[in-house]
Amino acid sequence: MLNRLLLLLFACLVSPGAIAQELNIFDQVIQAGATMYVILAMSILAMAVIIERARHLHRQAVVPDGMAVEVISLWRARKFEQIAAVTLENDSTLARIVAHMLEKRHRPHEVVAGACGDIASRELRQHQQKAYPLAVVATVAPIVGLLGTVVGMVESFHAIAYSGGMGNPALLAGGISKALVCTAAGLTVALAALAAHHFFKHRVIAYGLKLEKVVNQLLDECGSDAQPNIHIEVAADARRSY
Repeated sequence: MLNRLLLLLFACLVSPGAIAQELNIFDQVIQAGATMYVILAMSILAMAVIIERARHLHRQAVVPDGMAVEVISLWRARKFEQIAAVTLENDSTLARIVAHMLEKRHRPHEVVAGACGDIASRELRQHQQKAYPLAVVATVAPIVGLLGTVVGMVESFHAIAYSGGMGNPALLAGGISKALVCTAAGLTVALAALAAHHFFKHRVIAYGLKLEKVVNQLLDECGSDAQPNIHIEVAADARRSY
């Protein structure tokens, strides 16, 4: 269904009368050859990654609202068992950082801060890695589409060469039209994947900056009193990875 909608959108962009020729467009797509199947497979991959990232990459999975305030309040009251319960009930990066702070609360401040930064950076990189297939699709899809177009053009000229020359120009025009469908499909898939890739890139960096602020606040309020001025940067890896 998604592929049909994408092809219909492309038909509308090509010419105002393309909707009336929708059946012909789909016929050309079907006859475009094996390259089109590769592009369709990449579009399915991109859509699967987009759906997975939309479901799992959100604020509550990284830095839930209100959790830091609750943890600071409980920590000041020395209610460590309740803090442990909060971390078990919440499946997020911040919850795992708090759990580590709770477990290592008797260790030196700089050791705890370094370990918290490592946890945050590792999980942010994991989120980035899961969106990486979008970058691959955005890079490969146009090249595959161009390859399909070149192969289609070669086949068209080959057919003309063995059919008595340019006696039937429609034969050449039809072959070129089918070949260009591959490029159009590759560019359409690549544009969608590239837009989604940058969207999730921005989201990871934004959540990383928020997480950095919250974790430093927790370290100041709940960490060891030995060196209270140590801060960490957990979003730096997210910015450097792109």
